[in-house]
Amino acid sequence: MRVMRFFQSIFVLMLAVPLTLVVSILAIIGVTIFRMHPSRVQMFPRFWGRVICRASGVSVTLEGQENLDHDQHYIFAVNHQSQFDIFALQGYLAHDCRFLAKQELFKIPFFGAGMRLAGYIAVDRSHGRQAVKSLEAAAERIAAGTSVIIFPEGTRSPDGILQPFKAGGMVLAIKAGVPLVPVGITGSFAVLPKGCLLARPGHIHIRIGKPIATRDYELRQKKELADHLHDEVARLLVP
Repeated sequence: MRVMRFFQSIFVLMLAVPLTLVVSILAIIGVTIFRMHPSRVQMFPRFWGRVICRASGVSVTLEGQENLDHDQHYIFAVNHQSQFDIFALQGYLAHDCRFLAKQELFKIPFFGAGMRLAGYIAVDRSHGRQAVKSLEAAAERIAAGTSVIIFPEGTRSPDGILQPFKAGGMVLAIKAGVPLVPVGITGSFAVLPKGCLLARPGHIHIRIGKPIATRDYELRQKKELADHLHDEVARLLVP
């Protein structure tokens, strides 16, 4: 059984690169040739996420969809247990949304172009004026009608335990004036812990909480908002 799981993990690792390339090219063709709207192009990354999950032997359940208005745009704030969170959220979160991604990813041939045309938003994760400008540009995109997914811990948890939330995502939400949706994801740490390369079969559970209005918050209250959001996400992680 262990040998079979090992070869399954190797297969997924070998599958990920060509599948990502194909999906990126499909997104480019969809937008540039067939004039597909970025919301329709999401079928390609959704397919990508589901194929990776299923090939890895990972099942995903989603709970709390009734808390969302599908005509409303949001910032989904998710705890970050594993790199596998991206596959699960991309494949199974049934809402038209994009990831905020570091700008370096947009320089990767085909992949970066596909992300840009599909409406993903680049952010400068350095410190200084350019980082502030990229945050303001992202806030404008979100305010104009783009839902996004953020990981307010800033990086993957080293042990699967929820870490403190950083202020950047709170500033983004307050500037954009859109609701924050707490999302708790469990099971992904067991599938692919930080520092591991090969995924293991397992089950991932995504729980969506009730949106938190941000219009009444000011920038000086970003720590208060971060603490409130942290508590809501922590509550969603309890079985």
